[in-house]
Amino acid sequence: MSGAWRMVALSHGGPEVIAREDFDPGTPADGEVLIAQDAVGLNFIDTYYRTGLYPAPLPTPLGSEGAGRIVAVGSGVSDFAVGDVVGCASGLGSYATHRIVPADRVVRIPDGVSTQDAAAMMLKGMTACYLAEDIVPLKAGQVALVHAAAGGVGSVLVPWLRDKGVIVIAHCGSAEKAASVLADHSLHGPLDDLAVQVRDLTDGVGVDVVYDGVGKDSWAASLASLKRRGMMVSYGNASGAVPPVSLLDLSRGGSLFVTRPTLFDYIATAKDLANTADRLFDRMRRGVVKAVIGQRFALSDAADAHRALEARQTTGTTILIP
Repeated sequence: MSGAWRMVALSHGGPEVIAREDFDPGTPADGEVLIAQDAVGLNFIDTYYRTGLYPAPLPTPLGSEGAGRIVAVGSGVSDFAVGDVVGCASGLGSYATHRIVPADRVVRIPDGVSTQDAAAMMLKGMTACYLAEDIVPLKAGQVALVHAAAGGVGSVLVPWLRDKGVIVIAHCGSAEKAASVLADHSLHGPLDDLAVQVRDLTDGVGVDVVYDGVGKDSWAASLASLKRRGMMVSYGNASGAVPPVSLLDLSRGGSLFVTRPTLFDYIATAKDLANTADRLFDRMRRGVVKAVIGQRFALSDAADAHRALEARQTTGTTILIP
């Protein structure tokens, strides 16, 4: 296809390894669709593939999340047609003007949701969905601690939990970010002080669940903030991978539970993917969660977007425009 191009990581390293290359996406095979993309979502997982923390062949097509319109369908595709507005948030290669993906990995974007909002929300919103609904189905009155509450996932997870009646203690890296979060309690400051603050807010009991996408730097504070038999949900590594875990630490902390989930295990089947997307779009239509697009970068400026994301200079979600 003439004029198609994408951004790839030529080697493992910093944002400087990202480069533009022309390519031919080809023709969709059996069970595939070709999408001309309007918008691409930026996510921290993209930096893991760029640095090599998550392995992938080089040069690595970056990105997993994008939205646009179908321009071609392969044989055997009956659920989608040319012209359908769709999104995809799995696999690699979304940093591109065009993208071929399996039809069973595609979700239909409903009326009233723009492609930019969908690109900004699908991966983060579906992550928030499985965190809030599928790991521990918290009930009204239970308490959760959400790290990086002003970030991409956090800015969706906090209102999602509050809509369920969950009491949310939000933690952010700065006073400015903390002030932007509508939580029951919004904290900022050194992680060394966090567990004490959480205990003070919970009458010494601790929280039912910690949602931690920060990783190494917040691990000790997260465990110390949990109540007896609480659940530690470590779903990201923004500060680096969590070091080896001693099971005795979980015992001493109060028979704690730990899980290290990924979205892809919660949307592994077409049925699970559709159910997760439906729950997200339902909350978007109802105004429970919104696509707060804090930054827009040209797709060709993906390296600058990565720099801003890793420096924690972004708020809400960030999208790339081809």
